[in-house]
Amino acid sequence: METLKNRVILITGAAMGLGYATAVEAAKEGAKLSLIDYNGELLEKAKKEIEALHPEVEILLTIADVSDEKAVKNYVDETVATYGRIDGFYNNAGIEGKQAPLTEYDLDVFKKVVDINLMGVYYGLKYIIPVMQKQEYGRIVNVASVGGIRGVKNQTAYVATKHAVAGITKNTALEYGSFGILTNAIAPGAILTPMVAEAFKQVNPENPKAAEAEYAQANPTKRLGLPEEVGKLVVFLMSENCSYVNGQIIAIDGGQSNAYGIV
Repeated sequence: METLKNRVILITGAAMGLGYATAVEAAKEGAKLSLIDYNGELLEKAKKEIEALHPEVEILLTIADVSDEKAVKNYVDETVATYGRIDGFYNNAGIEGKQAPLTEYDLDVFKKVVDINLMGVYYGLKYIIPVMQKQEYGRIVNVASVGGIRGVKNQTAYVATKHAVAGITKNTALEYGSFGILTNAIAPGAILTPMVAEAFKQVNPENPKAAEAEYAQANPTKRLGLPEEVGKLVVFLMSENCSYVNGQIIAIDGGQSNAYGIV
């Protein structure tokens, strides 16, 4: 059974990582895709790979910087012009920033993290929710992080923005649930994406795999998560199988965030 058959699913940050993995899962479930990323070359590559796996899939590509409000409005308008509706929105695009203590954090980097991780999420909601209100239907999945439900040393900007995403998710759920719009957020832990790999390079530039292995030992499962595991969760939250889950921040981290003092 294709749980997203003919549903129009819009994904930001779709060229790689969790966005790409979710696009693959959504295509498998019969969705029509609108894929957004700032990197046009990687976006085209992602499209070809998804089409190779699922030749019947319909895919619209839009190059956009999610921190640019006009670009966000454009990707929404392009999707509606192409498909006539937007059923699901995976509000995924984000960056980590840099690793540094709060007082040493580069202010320009801090502002960039806020612009992408918070304002990018807000702009997407601002322009997609009216489309869903007219339909009286929608599924929104924002991307918080375990850094949105606990502290993570040396990642002040990232943690601040992801806590904000958790908050905006709860408010959106309260304000628009009556329109048939369900809004939730996922809180991934360390998932083996390019962004997480880069973080391990910052921790141990000479041997990032050692940093990865050390981090995994603190996890109850003794491993890091896989992007497709996150994609399957997102697909559920955007499907008809999710009919009464609203305003929740769902950790997908192997249970690690339950451990006191593990940051």
